[in-house]
This record gives sequence, C-alpha cells and structure tokens, in this order.
Amino acid sequence: MDIKRVAIDAVNETIVMNVVHMDYKGQVAKRINEKLPLAQVKGFRKGQVPKDLVEKQYGKGIKQEEVKKVVDLALERFIQSERLNLLGTPLAKENENIDWDAEELTFEFEIGLVPNFEIDLEAKNNIVKYIVTADDKLIDGQVERIQKQFGKAIPQDKVEADSDLTGTFTNEEKGINNTTTISLSTFNKEAGDKFIGKKVGDVVTVSTKGLFEDDHQLMDYLKVSHDDVHGLDIEVNFTIEAINGAELAELNQELFDKLFGEGKVASLEDLKAKIKEDAEAQFAQQADQKLLLDVQDFLIENTKFDLPAEFLKKWLQTVGEKKLSAEEAEVEYARSEKGLRFQLIEGKAMAQSNIQITFEDLKEFTSGAIRQQMAQFGQTNPTEEEVQGIVARVLSNQEEVKRLSEQVVAAKLLDLFKEKANPTTKEVTYEEFIAASYGE
Repeated sequence: MDIKRVAIDAVNETIVMNVVHMDYKGQVAKRINEKLPLAQVKGFRKGQVPKDLVEKQYGKGIKQEEVKKVVDLALERFIQSERLNLLGTPLAKENENIDWDAEELTFEFEIGLVPNFEIDLEAKNNIVKYIVTADDKLIDGQVERIQKQFGKAIPQDKVEADSDLTGTFTNEEKGINNTTTISLSTFNKEAGDKFIGKKVGDVVTVSTKGLFEDDHQLMDYLKVSHDDVHGLDIEVNFTIEAINGAELAELNQELFDKLFGEGKVASLEDLKAKIKEDAEAQFAQQADQKLLLDVQDFLIENTKFDLPAEFLKKWLQTVGEKKLSAEEAEVEYARSEKGLRFQLIEGKAMAQSNIQITFEDLKEFTSGAIRQQMAQFGQTNPTEEEVQGIVARVLSNQEEVKRLSEQVVAAKLLDLFKEKANPTTKEVTYEEFIAASYGE
C-alpha cells in the first residue's frame, strides 16, 4: 500500500491511498472459504457449491467489505503517525466509477487542518475591567423589598399608589402571556396612573415603550427576549387578579437572624453592609463574565488565521442524525464559526501559557461550587466529609465532569486574561454596568 498527503493550501489537504491486491487478498480468501459450507445456490446442495460459483456470487461484496476495513485502518494509523491535527473528520471523495476488478484501487480523502497561528495576549486593547458597586439607591430598594417580602400582605379593594398587583400581561401577536407580581411604583408614572382605582378583574392596557425605568425589566415581567427589548413599542393588557398593600416587616433582630443566621447582622447599618457585600459579589461574577466575553471578541477580531471553510461546510452535511443540505450547512457554519475560532484560540492560549487542568483542580472547583450552593440554602458550615461526599457523586457523572471542566478552563483563562491583557479598571454603579454591557 502507498499512502501520501497532497497539500492544497495551509489548511486543506488530500490523503491519497493506493491499495493493491496483496493488502486484502488473504482476508478475502479466508472469508470465501468460510462461506463455502454455508453457500446456497440453486441446483447445488448446501455446502457442495463449487468455489468459483461462491466467488462469483459473494466475492465482490466480500472484497468491498475487506478493502473498506483495510482503508479505514490504514487511514486511522496514517493520521496518528503523521500527527495530523484535524478539524472534522476525513471525507472520502466519491468515485462511482471505481473498477473493483482492478489490481490497484485508489482512494482519496479530503481533510481540514487546524491552522498554525500565534496569539498576542498582551496586545494593546481598549478592554475594560468593571468594578461594580452597589449604590445607596440599590441598597435602599433591596431593604424595602426585604421588608415587603417578610411583611404582611393586606388585601385591597382597589389599586392605590402603594399597591402590589398580581396579574397577567398578554399580547397575542407577540406571544406574551406571563403572570407576575409587580409593585405599582415599578411602572412609569403615566402607566401607573392608569391602574389607580382599578379592581380585581379589570384589564388595563399600557404601552411597552418607556413602561419601566429600565427596558430590561420587560424581560422579567413580560418574559420577552433581550433581542426584543430595545425599541419594543406595542400595547399589552394587564388583567388584575389580586391587589395587596403591605405592612412592612419590622427591621429587628428576629428578622436579621432569620435572613442571615443568629447574630451575624445586628442593625440596619449591618444589614445594608451585608446587602452591599452580597450584591457586589454577584456583580463581580457578572463583570468577570463580561471581561471574558470582551477578551474573546478582541482575540477573535485580532487573531487572524484561515479555516478550511468549504471543507467544514461539506463535513457538516455528513454529521448528526439529520443530514443537512448545502444551504443548511452554510447557515450552521456561519452560526458556529466564531465559537470554533475562539475554541482554537483558547487551546493556543492554554498551550502557550502551559495551562493544564488536573483532577485536583476539578475537585477544588467543584467543592467551592457546592459550598456556595449549600450556603444559598442556609447550610453555611457543612463538614468536609459532607462536601467531599457530594463532590464524589457529582464527579462520577461524565456529563457533569465535562460541564465543570469547561468552567475550570474558563476560570483559568479569566485569570490569565486579567494578568496578560492588562485591562483598564473602571468603577461603576450597576445601572452604568448594564448600560455598558448592552451598549446603551
């Protein structure tokens, strides 16, 4: 057998394989002999069929099967020996006119190669690392929400300025049908005034344009997507199902202990400090995620390399349960190209910086995630034995291992980017961060 690579360009090659009779004749002969006692041909008793008739009836099919085995094995070994770093899998070039009686058979396979490139993590950039602070407005609003949540709901006959409404937003054309509870003060004044004096069962029609101070609240209350939020100008109906006022909960030690554990918060000042601490911890995670996305976009934009695009589009038509048309593969490639580019950049960044993921890294990360989750449910001091027992169960699931491994990689890359990309630090309020995040 002769097998070789034929370069087309830096990321596209063809593997050409010439298979001769000696590569498969022994296995074909063995299969024919195994077939002799079982062959059935009209006019002959089972097991008495002449060998030349068996070869005539079954030989071509057996030869094709054995040649395929030889080709598949040789292709796999060649890729390994050449240490080819492939994108997708080899695609056999179709040859409907192959002469199976020929002494030498030629097979060709198209392959797409991972491009060779370098990345500069320290390149000049305009990336910003946001430090998001909880301002007094946010903290005071959270204090009021806590007092309402743990206070006493007082049913009201009609809507008043301090009412909380439970009801359903609907708009048939946009498929909006969401039941929610909302404070009247959440609406803008014009919309809020429409509700004053209304009763259970009444329907109030409002415009989504400027309905809330922050358009993103449409996502919470109407369950529209972020893509639909900006510029959404439709009318929605709100059917009132319940009207309640609230007797605010007293800010006392009993409430503090209920919320945070005995003795951890002892005053309004402590409560505000705790709210600020918890909020800013959440904001830090969101800011890190934005930083990671911004670095990804920067690296994708500034790291230039070619991909075997046409090969990958053809390959996409062959994978998956549902075979794609050429047009569908074109759409799928356009959708996934950015992710593929960053996947390659990510691998290069890890290799250049010698970042490796060990099982100990995975255990440590999983342990931290479990402790954080347990704390959210009030289990603030689990034993090491309890945590490690959960870690063992989680890491016995391969899907969980894959998911958590991706998070560990993201965390390590984030640390790397913070160090190498040298982003500009900027302190902002949460409202300013949201505006920066969504380009508003």
